[in-house]
Amino acid sequence: MARVYNFSAGPSMLPESVLQRAREELLDWHATGMSIMEMSHRGKDFVAIAEKSEADLRELLAIPKNYKVLFLQGGATGQFAAVPMNLLRGKSKASYVNTGLWSEKAISEAKLYCSVDIAASSKDGGFTTIPPRADWRLDPEAAYLHYTSNETIGGVEFQDVPDSAGLLLACDMSSDILSRPLDVSRFGLIYAGAQKNIGPAGITVVIVREDLIGQPLPGTPSIFDYKKQADNGSMLNTPPTYNWYLLGLVLEWLKDQGGLTVVEARNVRKADKLYAAIDASGYYSNPIDPACRSRMNVPFRLANADLEKTFLTEAKTAGLVNLEGHRSVGGFRASIYNAMPEEGVDALIEFMREFERNHG
Repeated sequence: MARVYNFSAGPSMLPESVLQRAREELLDWHATGMSIMEMSHRGKDFVAIAEKSEADLRELLAIPKNYKVLFLQGGATGQFAAVPMNLLRGKSKASYVNTGLWSEKAISEAKLYCSVDIAASSKDGGFTTIPPRADWRLDPEAAYLHYTSNETIGGVEFQDVPDSAGLLLACDMSSDILSRPLDVSRFGLIYAGAQKNIGPAGITVVIVREDLIGQPLPGTPSIFDYKKQADNGSMLNTPPTYNWYLLGLVLEWLKDQGGLTVVEARNVRKADKLYAAIDASGYYSNPIDPACRSRMNVPFRLANADLEKTFLTEAKTAGLVNLEGHRSVGGFRASIYNAMPEEGVDALIEFMREFERNHG
């Protein structure tokens, strides 16, 4: 069966070359006579895989030496709790920017551990923009300022790192990490579920400045204690070894592409041409403020909503799948993460034009 162009928001498509290599190494990794899935996580072979993954991630993002890199479980949802558990450090409140559903989930979880101050919110406007930085209200007594860099459901993305006015900055980068170069030194903490841009579901990356760890809330489970995880090489318990291996293959693939500057340029081309096709048509529309449109997730609607099922059926026949919008907003959504080739976006644009010619 031919591979399709998979526009899923996550778990998302992986680079085909990564899947082919994983297939080749599935039963016998480097003449060991066994699969990665069968190896001891304490053995020298897997430890070497883990160490190379960290080294490659540090190289791609130019992570400073005073930051710990952790490979954990529980996804971003687990980190919604782990962030306040580890970053409050004796304070009782934190500031959050609310730009969509994932921001709201992080806020809801943080409220279990501290008082949450909403520094800015675009909820009243339907999460179609990001509040201007000049309108944010930051509490200088907050332990940290948290934001979600890209909202996969609404399709809103920060184009730059916001000024935190001296507050420790924490960010959920689950859906746009490694899509462009990043100045990690501006953050106290970055976390990201892997299943959007860096691997399969089941492993989570945490990048945290080392002076921030070691003062968790009383009662913090060991598995969520960044210091204990760092001291144990992210192996406080048995890690998801195969997922970690696949993440490592994706990092190697990103390096082979030429690094994040090259990847960003490709992502910009993909997003620009898809938005241009939508904007040039009276048949399709995108509700997001152009100043903060996501490069990763492009929502759109038809002029005639009655044809949505027909659109999806015909798209699937054309090899374009998982274009349904999130159930909370409807319509369509094309997720065009790093692994989506430019040819996939071109195929979608051509299908959209043909659909409009036939049904518009």
